[in-house]
Amino acid sequence: MPLHQGHQTPEDRPASVNPFYGEANPVSGMIEAPPKHRLPDGPLPPTTALQLVHDELMLDGNSRLNLATFVTTWMEPQAGILMAECRDKNMIDKDEYPRTAELERRCVAMLADLWNAPDPAAAVGCSTTGSSEACMLAGMALKRRWAQRNADRYPGARPNLIMGVNVQVCWEKFCNFWEVEARQIPMEGDRFHLDPEAAAALCDENTIGVVGILGSTFDGSYEPIQELCAALDRLQERTGLDIPVHVDGASGAMVAPFIDEDLVWDFRLPRVSSINTSGHKYGLVYPGVGWALWRTAAELPEELVFRVNYLGGDMPTFALNFSRPGAQVVAQYYTFLRLGRAGYRAVQQTTREVARALAERIDCLGDFRLITRGDELPVFAFTTAPEVTTYDVFDVSRRMRESGWLLPAYTFPENREDLSVLRVVCRNGFTSDLADLFIEDLSRLLPELRRQPHPMTHDKGAATSFHH
Repeated sequence: MPLHQGHQTPEDRPASVNPFYGEANPVSGMIEAPPKHRLPDGPLPPTTALQLVHDELMLDGNSRLNLATFVTTWMEPQAGILMAECRDKNMIDKDEYPRTAELERRCVAMLADLWNAPDPAAAVGCSTTGSSEACMLAGMALKRRWAQRNADRYPGARPNLIMGVNVQVCWEKFCNFWEVEARQIPMEGDRFHLDPEAAAALCDENTIGVVGILGSTFDGSYEPIQELCAALDRLQERTGLDIPVHVDGASGAMVAPFIDEDLVWDFRLPRVSSINTSGHKYGLVYPGVGWALWRTAAELPEELVFRVNYLGGDMPTFALNFSRPGAQVVAQYYTFLRLGRAGYRAVQQTTREVARALAERIDCLGDFRLITRGDELPVFAFTTAPEVTTYDVFDVSRRMRESGWLLPAYTFPENREDLSVLRVVCRNGFTSDLADLFIEDLSRLLPELRRQPHPMTHDKGAATSFHH
């Protein structure tokens, strides 16, 4: 979460309250308006507090029209009922809520089977608050295993982790927080993610692992996990270095098993040590829930697992967080039970079809050039065509917001900072009808943009709306 500071000015103007919000006396609503930046002296009627918060939240964007986020924005009402029933259950209290803990265990078993663990019963895993925590846990396990193998040199030697420059920011955080050198492979030409041979070339005796991304957030493309493992196999043959791979499948690990079944990226590859995913992305659950799994218990050092005698029960845990609601885990189990493999396949295939069709329609407008086409993750990126000089992607993003669309525009990282793109994330709930409305709004906007004298964005850094 971003860090925030308190209110910076001494002004403490109270919030205004419509007199009709008062429970009985309309005038009391005006007299007893609460302050904004300190606790009020006394309580408010619940209807007043509800309406005040509701009115402020109306100014948020419409999550269904948010084409920036990968996070689930629609679930069935039945899932909402279950989540409401479980929102008061603390996920960490497994002794008090044994059935919730059992549903978590079943979800781990289902994912181990889905990701082709050699022995799903031997795989170990846990739920997390999202992929960021799951990545931190996977990184900790990689570092601890490396430290055990190099006990004669560590802590003198500095460990490193290999990744593409396109990784999600949580990996940079991991390296910063746990004092690991981040060795990043830059983009080059039309390659917007990790290159297997370049990754192998960066490895040495201090490398704790290589991160492969199954679905880059920059353009929706899969990194070549099988080719990466093959390159590391060859490296081991030449040098003896045995480098494990962690697959960050935040999105793709819940897409590829259903509609890219021939793609080999998971525990079928012996070098893949661990995998994470976001249940609250293409796992189709409201935020926040993630999952981290290890091939066997040997990949997760026992010394990282805490066995806590908590409120009368022996509880093995591996987590950065402690207390958190059980609602999202229950919702994940509900979704697994509700959809099954066939249901997930239908949902993800439909979402990909919407993405591919929308990408083709944007391509046909003539003003844009597709970077990807939504044929891996149901996500695609596009930029303005070379002949377009009167506007840029930041102008498009800003103007589409006027119609309610949250369409992110951003510049690519190192070595391709010349490339600025728009990105569309299609999720369950973004229907072909909504895609039609998107194209209508974009098409209606283009004549105005073409009449501009030049792009209107002066500070591209400030205009960038890519935070996922």
